[in-house]
Formats: sequence, C-alpha cells, structure tokens
Amino acid sequence: MSFRQRSDYAPLLVLVGEGFFSRFSFSLMGFALPLYARHLGMSLHEIGLLISLNVAVTIALKPAMGWAADHFGWRRSAIAGVGLRSLVPLLLAYAWLPWQLYGIRAVHGAAEAVRGPSVNTLLATHGDKNKAVASAFAWYATARSAAAGLGHATSGVLLTLTAGDFSLVFVVAFALSTLPLGVVAGFMPRDRDHEPVAAKPVAEGVPSDLDAAPVNGDRAATRPSLLPVAGLGFFMTTSAQMLHGLFPILATEYAGLNPAQTGIIYAASTCVVLFSGPLFGWLSDRVSRDLVLLVRGGANIISSGVYLAAPNFAGIAVGRCVDDVGKAAFRPAWGAVMAIVSGFDRKRRARTMSLTSLGEDVGDIVGPVLAGFLWHTWGVAALLGVRILLAAVTECYALAIGRKLHLAERQRAADQSVLP
Repeated sequence: MSFRQRSDYAPLLVLVGEGFFSRFSFSLMGFALPLYARHLGMSLHEIGLLISLNVAVTIALKPAMGWAADHFGWRRSAIAGVGLRSLVPLLLAYAWLPWQLYGIRAVHGAAEAVRGPSVNTLLATHGDKNKAVASAFAWYATARSAAAGLGHATSGVLLTLTAGDFSLVFVVAFALSTLPLGVVAGFMPRDRDHEPVAAKPVAEGVPSDLDAAPVNGDRAATRPSLLPVAGLGFFMTTSAQMLHGLFPILATEYAGLNPAQTGIIYAASTCVVLFSGPLFGWLSDRVSRDLVLLVRGGANIISSGVYLAAPNFAGIAVGRCVDDVGKAAFRPAWGAVMAIVSGFDRKRRARTMSLTSLGEDVGDIVGPVLAGFLWHTWGVAALLGVRILLAAVTECYALAIGRKLHLAERQRAADQSVLP
C-alpha cells in the first residue's frame, strides 16, 4: 500500500477509534444510569422520560448544528461535540437530585446534535475518497457494537465489585470519554485537508470531478427530496426499535427465560454483529446497496415470525440474532444512502446529513412507544403482527427510494458531463 493510500485510510481509522472509545465509555454510563435513577427514587415512567429526553433534544437541535458544522468546519464540530459529550458522565458523578439528571440528559442530547452530523459527514467524505462509503459506516458501527457489549459488561462488574458505587462508574466513564476527544483532536486532518472547496476550472477535454459541488440550479434539479429519504430512515428504525427496549421483558416474561439465558443471547447476537457488519459493508459497496438495505426489513419480518412461533430459548436466540443481522446490514447501506444524498451539495453536506438522519431519531422514539402501547392494549401477538406489517411496507418503500436515488445519480452524472 502506498503512502497516499495509507494517508487516505488514516482518517477512517481515527473515526473508528472515536466510535469505539465513545461507545465504550457511554455504555458504562448507560448501563448505570437507569439503576442510579431508580436508586434516587424515580418511577419507571420518569426513567422512561429520562432515557428518551436526549433524543428529543437531539432532534430539536440537529438541523441547526448541521448548519454550524458546514459553517465552522466538520472537524471542529466533531471535536466540540465529543468534548461536550465527555462532560456528561462527569456531571452525573456530582448529581444527586432527579431534576439534575434531566438537565444532564439534555446536555447529552445537545452534544449528540453537534457530534452526529459532523462525524457522519467525515465518514461519508473519507469513505468517498476510498470508494468504500458503506464499508466505512460498517466498520464504524461494528466498533460501536463491540464497545457497547464490553461497556455494559464492565459497568456491571464495577457496580458489583464496589457495592453499587455509581459515582465511581461515572468517573471511570468520564476518564474513558476523554480518549475519543484526544483521538479526534490529535489525529483527524485539519479542516483545510477535507473541507469542501470551490470547484476549480479544468482543462479542456479533462473530465470534471463528479464529487465537486454542482453549479447553481443543478442541485435543485438533481438532488432527491430529503423528506422521502428521511421517511425511509423513520420507517426502518421504527420497526427495528419496537423491540429494542422491550427485548429483556420479551425474553423473561413472554418466553420464560431467566436473566442468565437472556445475557447469553445478548452475547451471541453481539458476535453476529461483529462478523456480519463488515461483510454487509463490502456487499453494499461491491454488489448491491439496495439489496443490503432490504435485509433489515426482511430480518424484522423473519424475527417477529420466529418470536411468535417459538417462544423458547432457541426461538428467542435465533430471532434476536436475525434482528441483529438486519441491524448490521442497515448501518452501512443507510450510511451510503446519506452519503449519496448529501454529496449533491457538498458545501451543505453536514446540514443535509442532519436533516436526513432526523427520521432515524424520530423512529428511535416512536418505535418503543408504539410497541409498548400495542403490547399493553392487545398483547404480544398484536405487537409482533404490526411489526411484520410495518416491515413489509417499509421493504416496498425502500425499493421505491432506491430507484429514485439511482435516477438522481444518473442525472447528476449526465449534468456534470456537459459542464464547461
């Protein structure tokens, strides 16, 4: 591998490292936070609001933070978001009242709003350079998945060894959260190395760069509408997240498993993600993005059917692993979709990323709420049946969006080929 090739891959390694260390530290905190809230006397309803508050704040602030990332620089915004995020566990170490937890979760949401668009844009930009956008998102998601399992396990061990010393766990999480800040600040290339620049004139007969920002008028004519694309993220995330927070209850109350069996299933499904994530990234880049994008809806349909047909250890384990295969496929394909859409207007790329990913964020909230309502009102069968129906509709919608994206890409290529 040449020096130029190594230098092109280095920013992706930095981003994967940031994803691993960030997720590891925040999984420590995430495991302990609901238990700490319960320790402070908060009800399950209050804890549910606490857990979802940061997503609501992220949704409210993300469009403005996408604009700020384009204006001030993607690297600077990533550093600011990671730095603000690292303060969250430190603040929790000194919180002893419920209202303080709500305020800290709001800070967490604001940090995610700053960090998310810039990191996604950096992944898309450097993935473009290596012609491996989906693989970049796949490795990033795989690193985060591995770190999540390790963080949850570490947090449980620390709480057990310290007899429930939550402050110590939060301090350890803070110390670890400074690592991704150092990684991004120290090793991510400066803004001038990767920020969008004005298109340079080209010599006659030399093809123009297809990734250059289009001239005025071309962007509006060729870029697909953002709302339908964000809608795809919403529908896919909603159907997938319907069982995200309820899975432990599904395993223990519906299938009659004990906590140890449920923990084994979590470990097995994590291994599935580690192996399948990079594979789906390669398939999306080299074979078919649309095919990989459809895997998540298909996985939701199959897993729901398995849960209904076999409410036992084997059935729940297979269903969970199938669900996580869908999750591993979704992230690289969806990252590639966002990269394509945002690539039509590179000067506003982070803003486009923020708007496109809002559908995901809303789905993160709607999915568990809808699932809880269905389960409470009509039972598990109704929940899983609606999930199957929603996933099937999403599959058809994904095919339609895929066709629109291909048409938009061909139109952009045609427009660029006739530029003077």
